[in-house]
Amino acid sequence: MEVGGDKRKENNLQNVNRIQKVIGFIGAGNMAKAIGEGLIKSGAVDASQIYISAPTQRNIGTWMELGAHTSDNNGFVVKNADVIILAMKPQYLDAALAETSDSLGDWLPNTKLFISVLGGIRIDTLEEKLKKIVIRPRVIRAMPNTPMMVQEGCSAFCRSISATDEDVKITHQIFSAGGRCEMIPESLMNAVSAVSGSGPAFIFVMMEALADGAVKMGIPRASSIELVAQTVLGSAKMVLESGQHPGQLKDSVCSPGGSSICGINVLERAGVRGVLMDAIEATVKRSEEMGKLS
Repeated sequence: MEVGGDKRKENNLQNVNRIQKVIGFIGAGNMAKAIGEGLIKSGAVDASQIYISAPTQRNIGTWMELGAHTSDNNGFVVKNADVIILAMKPQYLDAALAETSDSLGDWLPNTKLFISVLGGIRIDTLEEKLKKIVIRPRVIRAMPNTPMMVQEGCSAFCRSISATDEDVKITHQIFSAGGRCEMIPESLMNAVSAVSGSGPAFIFVMMEALADGAVKMGIPRASSIELVAQTVLGSAKMVLESGQHPGQLKDSVCSPGGSSICGINVLERAGVRGVLMDAIEATVKRSEEMGKLS
């Protein structure tokens, strides 16, 4: 008999490895929130282990409610944290590091791990910029996604030469607390970022469209969204647990002469596959452009 959802969550919390490090965030936006809430909800850290800085109070309120340490001073975070996650918008990296350097007044000891979740910015660029505040920076480049907030995230990361095996271990702990996580070569980071990092946005658009279709056919909006969300959740779980190719699972739904294959025919005529492939390609290209601009 299958264990109920609440029981599964309880068992997962019991199995989470507690993280003993102090985690800092420079930047308090949506990605930082997803990582931080995922860590707290999973039981991997207490809110008191989190330090976070942002230039304004706009995003700080949620963190204060959680019980994290908050500040408008990046140096406050860097001084107190063992692991610093760079989570500002990529174009603000230089300004954030300059403010941090001014606040610290001297180079940091080489005891801090820096994890960047900034789209497109390569490890060698990050290392060079971080030398403003630490002589030999230890850097991990990561790309999580917002479903970390509900422990269903999909994260990938790559390590710098200077990063230690212990750095890799703590990075894996941080991101696997909110879902699946694996280490990959840096050459694949932009592509993975497009699929898992930007992918939720594409899926939300498709979900909204399916719900609109249901509303058009007379189903109330709230019920339409719930039906679509559960359908997407169940479909994803079938792919992960069955080991079957999505095409096989699609075929199992489409009976000869049935209604599903008629709907598939409309999608194929509209070029949905090609559009989604183009969306991934466009996202990768933009990530590459952002890396060159930094």
